[in-house]
Amino acid sequence: MELTGSDFDRIRREHLRGVRRHDFALLWLAAEQRADALKARRREDSYLAGVVSTCRWIANAGVTFDEPIDGRHGESARSPIGCRSSSAIEELIESEASEAERLSARGWDPPGMPGYVAGVTATFAWTWRRSHRPPIEVSGLLAG
Repeated sequence: MELTGSDFDRIRREHLRGVRRHDFALLWLAAEQRADALKARRREDSYLAGVVSTCRWIANAGVTFDEPIDGRHGESARSPIGCRSSSAIEELIESEASEAERLSARGWDPPGMPGYVAGVTATFAWTWRRSHRPPIEVSGLLAG
């Protein structure tokens, strides 16, 4: 997914605890670029998909479909665990982060997506739980 300045402008500071908005934007951009590169090679990385999904939702991003679905060309990013269509707000971020941690502790992932919940959990740990460990390595990114 190609990101624009308006995508970064929608990132609400209160959605990030202990992470600078600039650092979040750098990580999100890197994650999207890696996901796009994998997609171009017809490959997937479920952990990375979890990171991307979480970043999109935290940023209240719009997601464009590859092909129209029921006449729609896109929608707002859904929450990464509950698949809620609601925009991210602090209470829902806490709920999603807690559920991701619970599922991770049980070793559960969606069928065919090993590592997805770990990617979601790592992203929430960095953005919401102040782990100071970004979920992926990004050059120029401050850890915490």
